[in-house]
Amino acid sequence: MLDLDRFADDCRAALAEDRGGHRAVREVVARTVADPNAVLATLGEPKRAGVHKLYHSPDLTILNLVWGPKMTLMPHDHRMWAVIGIYTGREDNIFWRRLEGGKVEAAGAKALGVGDCTVLGRDIIHSVTNPIPRLTGALHVYGGDFFAMERSEWDPESLAERRYDVEKNMRLFEEANAALR
Repeated sequence: MLDLDRFADDCRAALAEDRGGHRAVREVVARTVADPNAVLATLGEPKRAGVHKLYHSPDLTILNLVWGPKMTLMPHDHRMWAVIGIYTGREDNIFWRRLEGGKVEAAGAKALGVGDCTVLGRDIIHSVTNPIPRLTGALHVYGGDFFAMERSEWDPESLAERRYDVEKNMRLFEEANAALR
C-alpha cells in the first residue's frame, strides 16, 4: 500500500533536494505510479470525479485528481510546474502555444496511461480530456500553492484568454458525477 504521509514527505524532501525544481519530485511520483495497485489499495478505486487534496502548503500541493468519463477541461495554465502520474485510466493532454493578443493555438499532445508520469513546465498551457468511458485517477503534484495562484483559462470556442473560473471548473466535476449516476 501507498503511505500518503510518506509520499508527501518524499515529495517535500525531493523539492528541497532539487531547490524547488521538479526533477526529483518527478522521480518520486514515477516510482509511486509504477505500482498502480499500491496506489489503488490506499486511495481506492475512484468512485467520483473531483479534486481531492492530499497535501497543501505554500510551496507544494499534492492532489488526487479524478477525471469523469469523457470529461474535458478547457485550455488553462498553472503558473507553476506540475508532475502528473496516472494510476488508473487515461488522460490526454493538448499543449497550447500563446499567440499575440492573448489567444492560443494547439502545439502538441501527449496521452498518459497507467504508470505514466510527465512534467508540465511553469509556463505550459494545456487542456485535458479523459477519453475513456470510466473514471481516470492521477496524482498531481504542483510546485506551489495550487489554490492561491491566479491563473488563466481560454474559451473553448474563441480561444480568448480570461481569468480562471474555479467555481465553473468545479461544476464540471459535479456534472461528470451527475452523469455517472
